[in-house]
Amino acid sequence: MKEKLSCYIIDDEHMAQEILEEYVAKVPFLELKGTFVSPLEAAAQMDEDKPDLLFLDINMPDLNGLSFIPMLKSKPMIILTTAYDQYALKAFELEVKDYLVKPFSFERFYKGVLRLYQEKSSKQQPAASEAEKEVLTEQDFIFLKVGHRIQKVEVNKIIFIEGMKDYLRIHTSKEKIMTLMSFAKLEELLPTSKFARTHRSYMVAIEKIDHIEKNRIWIGENVIPISETYSDSFYKKLRGLI
Repeated sequence: MKEKLSCYIIDDEHMAQEILEEYVAKVPFLELKGTFVSPLEAAAQMDEDKPDLLFLDINMPDLNGLSFIPMLKSKPMIILTTAYDQYALKAFELEVKDYLVKPFSFERFYKGVLRLYQEKSSKQQPAASEAEKEVLTEQDFIFLKVGHRIQKVEVNKIIFIEGMKDYLRIHTSKEKIMTLMSFAKLEELLPTSKFARTHRSYMVAIEKIDHIEKNRIWIGENVIPISETYSDSFYKKLRGLI
């Protein structure tokens, strides 16, 4: 039997607490460990309980929920529950798992917690093969922070990615997108079988390659270098696909 997700409710509004408690009680794989009116009250017990999930309000008198998140030593999964929608971008930056705007339905609540339960359960399964991992994690799009907005980017539209100091320039078939992100973080989001690093400053979509000559890749009119550092891993990946 799969383990339950232990959770805390942190919200200073009594009615909001009651609604969340009612929703949690309806879900068999959730186990409520405590309800608190402020992050400070919850913090005193968190080290002992180590909850898997926090339902966290934002605007509270003692400590703002968004300010509380970076203070956590051992960070659980977090679902923000708030009456305000203007904090979504900040929540994205803090890697919050979900953002529920009050009043939200049980159906919306359940979709969010079910996704997190499935995510946690999949991590507890025996190690999958690379092919199985690809099936489990591959998706058609990713979300990236672009300036003051969060932009949806279709994976199959990406041609190559270029490093620009602290930024990445993502070249797609429609546009060029600048995002403040590292290659390491982007590699976690993209399907590993479809993309390959060729250089400290470049990553390419393998299926978009036209031809390779003298350690240079041609994609349309774009020429991308293959450095010595990435040469072995790049050609090894190509051999596995041929």
